[in-house]
Amino acid sequence: MEIEDVSRATSYTTLAAGSDFRHELEIRRSRFITVLRRSPDEDTARSLASNLRREFHDARHHCSAFVIGADRMIQRSNDDGEPSGTAGIPMLEALIKRETSPGVTDLSDISVVVVRYFGGILLGAGGLVRAYSESVSAALDLVPLVQRQRLRLCAVDVPHAEAGRLENELRNAGYVMAETGYEPQHTILRIALADDATVVSEARARLASLTAGSLELRPQGTEWVDVPL
Repeated sequence: MEIEDVSRATSYTTLAAGSDFRHELEIRRSRFITVLRRSPDEDTARSLASNLRREFHDARHHCSAFVIGADRMIQRSNDDGEPSGTAGIPMLEALIKRETSPGVTDLSDISVVVVRYFGGILLGAGGLVRAYSESVSAALDLVPLVQRQRLRLCAVDVPHAEAGRLENELRNAGYVMAETGYEPQHTILRIALADDATVVSEARARLASLTAGSLELRPQGTEWVDVPL
């Protein structure tokens, strides 16, 4: 199924799919608990702060920021009671200025909340900016990331008994596999390719070689696919 996408970007970096990622720092007796979540839309991003307010109900602040979309057009932040500009904006800048490779700042579809337990020592405006920025940056140093690419999907119908072997051979050949489908008579393997006629032609030739010409690729449009870094 072809998925329409009006963005100009064809790739960006995001958090690997899975559970929320947590990291904690103590700065001058205050606890800063950073939680990162992969967030493809604003509802998912905002729900992170809501959930953490319930979990850490006795914390003084639950500051947040998120950036969403392949072109990173949606960017929001919230100081949640900290002095204006000392929490949410530094957190957002830590996301949007993060280099995912030398000279590349393309992190998106990610939300972050920093829960602060006040330790009794005032940090001042500059200290708060550094603390919130450092909390997010330290978490990003450890978090698993993937590249999300808009790729051309092609499918091949494979007898169930042969699907596992063929999938392994395609992976070993360097192809990125998308979601597998299952029908009563066959398994549907999907290959994610660069949206380039030459690349697609080469994939057809490789499949023909692996299956003695018995199977063929059919186009299925484009889709965003996670590619390991």
